[in-house]
Amino acid sequence: MQVLRSVSGQAKALSSCGPCVLTIGNFDGLHRGHQHLLERLTAKARSLGLPATVMTFEPHPRELFAPEQAPPRLTSLREKLELLAARGVDCVYVCHFDARLAALEAEDFIQRILVDGLGVRHLFVGDDFCFGKGRRGDFAMLQRAGEERGFTVEAMQTIEWQGERVSSSFVREVLAAGDLEHAQRLLGRPYSISGRVAHGDKIGRRIGYPTANIRLKRKRVPLAGVFAVELLGIDGDCARRWPGAASLGTRPTIAASLQPVLEVHLLDFEREIYGTHVTVNFLHKLRDEARFDSLEELTAHIARDVAAVRTYFQGMKNG
Repeated sequence: MQVLRSVSGQAKALSSCGPCVLTIGNFDGLHRGHQHLLERLTAKARSLGLPATVMTFEPHPRELFAPEQAPPRLTSLREKLELLAARGVDCVYVCHFDARLAALEAEDFIQRILVDGLGVRHLFVGDDFCFGKGRRGDFAMLQRAGEERGFTVEAMQTIEWQGERVSSSFVREVLAAGDLEHAQRLLGRPYSISGRVAHGDKIGRRIGYPTANIRLKRKRVPLAGVFAVELLGIDGDCARRWPGAASLGTRPTIAASLQPVLEVHLLDFEREIYGTHVTVNFLHKLRDEARFDSLEELTAHIARDVAAVRTYFQGMKNG
């Protein structure tokens, strides 16, 4: 899959990804609704013999306009790109969202980005999609422009799964409530976070529960607490799943952090894996994060958490 970070009218973009079948969106979490759209995108692209192309935004527009109110991301950019590649997308344009782009008139967005830059031939957008300065551009404007410039436009409605409307905001609500099984149904896979294993303060090792500290680049995460998890990616093997207990949060007992910390204690695992890029699948929430009065009290709770995780995985094994 090709990834472009500059398009506006450049011949390079057309030679790489255009003409194309295109869809536009943030695709945060790549839930079942997104997956349905990508199935339509790739099927249409294959039928026309054109690359299936996605335009997404970095940072998320709400992170520019109202950073304090922006929702926590479900996926990092790297995670999103990996998920898009797995869904058969041929090309992704990562559109740098800044004040200059936000001020671009809707007509200029169509001509400079969609037509001159990407050579769009067929476009999938949500039926409530708005774009351009003041959000003047809408589906009707795209339809008119398509008739004039030789591309077609197709609206996609919000997808329902088992009677529920699937959206990134709903997935965030479910994760915040700690219902990971529900989130898995909406995503079509366990919710996961990826990152590189880094050196920590070694407190877990000192109290008998060594952890893999996963470096997080995001300032906010959509869930917190103690979880049963599985870790993938050791030795580059994404098929082998290692069971473990994870803590995700600000570590109030040890040293409250302004940024979330993800620590995973793998069951019956003694190797060092510093520098390894891993993925943590969150399967079941055990409890909320809590502050304890002493390290001894924290250790006792960790022991109970690890025992609960063993029971959880034993139950999965038995059926």
